[in-house]
Amino acid sequence: MKHLIDKLYETHQLSRDEYIHILNGIDAAASEYLFERARKVTRNNFGNAIYTRGLIEFTNYCKNNCYYCGIGSGNTRADRYRLTLEDILSCCSTGHELGFRTFVLQGGEDNHYSDEDMVNIITAIKQNYPDCAITLSIGEKSYDSYRKYYEAGADRYLLRHETANEEHYKKLHPQNLSLANRKQCLYNLKEIGFQVGTGFMVGSPYQTTENLAEELLFLKEFNPQMVGIGPFIPHSETRYAKEAAGSLELTLVLIGLIRLLLPKALIPATTALGTINSLGREKGIMAGANVVMPNLSPVAVRKKYSLYDNKICTGEEAAECRFCLSNRMKNIGYELVVDRGDYIG
Repeated sequence: MKHLIDKLYETHQLSRDEYIHILNGIDAAASEYLFERARKVTRNNFGNAIYTRGLIEFTNYCKNNCYYCGIGSGNTRADRYRLTLEDILSCCSTGHELGFRTFVLQGGEDNHYSDEDMVNIITAIKQNYPDCAITLSIGEKSYDSYRKYYEAGADRYLLRHETANEEHYKKLHPQNLSLANRKQCLYNLKEIGFQVGTGFMVGSPYQTTENLAEELLFLKEFNPQMVGIGPFIPHSETRYAKEAAGSLELTLVLIGLIRLLLPKALIPATTALGTINSLGREKGIMAGANVVMPNLSPVAVRKKYSLYDNKICTGEEAAECRFCLSNRMKNIGYELVVDRGDYIG
């Protein structure tokens, strides 16, 4: 096992069968060896800096009905909301004062916001906070739409592909959505010039070890600047409400593998990790992650942006969340920095 971890550390790639061997056989000792290697790579590239992204969940309307997602259109019990431009700028103001230099505008695929609306939002944030980066996470759009956002000043785009396997994708999504289109969007974003992030759920229904090996091969092929992974957590109003959540341990192993695979990638320790384990985000950092994403959304709407059940930090004010995370990172030897945290290839 260690020889495969060393091989990945040195060459940044393994074969499908080698990944499967690791994922099927890794034990606690080998996991810790992997995490030590991953931390070394992270320290070499980023020191002890942890980058923060201020998350603004500006709409929980979505035209899609992905089978695992709590804000899908099929959830008639969801309490829907949309933030105005003024609301969003207020979140940015709070965040900027707290030291955030990247704002992540995340929402469902909500056609209420036209391209013109999005351009106006991006332009307003850039005019008010020219020292900040803007990341969008608003799903599948046309090449032309992506280009408009980029030209307006958006810097990055997050679009998790969720699974790189066609058959698995069909078990998680309705027929009107396709993995081919999802991947095409990722390539379009990269071609336009965005720093692009993708990622997948760990432990989603019907996922196999072979699927996870395919995820790692796809990440190597696509070579994203950011990779966000987190454990699947069921939502009570979806068809997969009764499924088991993904494993913390497996998610951490995959973070470690991704760090060795893509040494300079920006990898968040996600809220989902913190939801399934009270020290999940710290464990994510110790496995090779180097980004945290505290929530800047108004507290009044946080519980409504419910992708999965029991999400943490829905009642904390932004400042409370920021300082809590800062202390948590200090406790494990890392430091939250005031920095855009751009990808440096």
